[in-house]
Amino acid sequence: MTKEHKAKIESGIITAIIGALILLLLFLVTFEAPREQEEEGVEVMFGTSDNGGGSVPEAIPQPAIPVTQAPPPTPQAPTQNDMMVQEDEESLALAKQREEEARKRAEQEELIRKQREEEARIEAERVAREQQLAEERARKAAEEQEKRDRANAAMSGLFGNNQQGAQGSGTTQGASQQGSQNPVGHGTVGGNEWDLRGRNIKTLPKPSTRFNQEGKVVVFIQVDASGKVISATVGEGTTVSDNQTRQVALEAAKKAEFSPSDNKIQVGTITYTFKLN
Repeated sequence: MTKEHKAKIESGIITAIIGALILLLLFLVTFEAPREQEEEGVEVMFGTSDNGGGSVPEAIPQPAIPVTQAPPPTPQAPTQNDMMVQEDEESLALAKQREEEARKRAEQEELIRKQREEEARIEAERVAREQQLAEERARKAAEEQEKRDRANAAMSGLFGNNQQGAQGSGTTQGASQQGSQNPVGHGTVGGNEWDLRGRNIKTLPKPSTRFNQEGKVVVFIQVDASGKVISATVGEGTTVSDNQTRQVALEAAKKAEFSPSDNKIQVGTITYTFKLN
């Protein structure tokens, strides 16, 4: 046996011995570990089972445990913060209500204003239409009167130049006199002019001048056969824009009176002149 072979055998034996010692040590440590001791109890038998011994004791009544009812929670007084929050909410609600009322009131006022504007517009249109119709009737009546006057003049020319009521010119025994004729159909009374063909003026009232205006108001009039004014409207040529001054001119014109005529209705004008005091 060589030394090398002998050394291998010895090392193998030493390794086996060390492994056996390690296994033995592990086995001893495992089996000697302390175990937890289990708690032991006493077996108690309840009821009337045959397996239990002795007589069954009677049940001992247990005293009733009084049930105490918890007192109701004490209401807490509102704090300053809660009061402020409540007041703020009430103020906001009141402000919102007032704002809504103001909005509704503004809408109603706007509706009333629009209605009044519409009524005023309709009334102004009606007055303008009536005035336009009156002026148109007056113009047509004037044209018809002018046609009748021209026709009458043409017929008079056929039978001579002398007109009824006119004073001719000529000579008388002794001294010669020239005849004259008073103007008929127009004239001036108190600074106010009138024009109505074939008629003469009887009464021409003067309008009030308390409004202190300056200018002219031309009034178109319609006169019946008896000489009374049955219609009066302010027409073209008027330079006074004050409505009150125009109204007093219309009232004065309605009171004017002319001489009667065979014509049923005639159209003419009365021009009132206003001067500053």
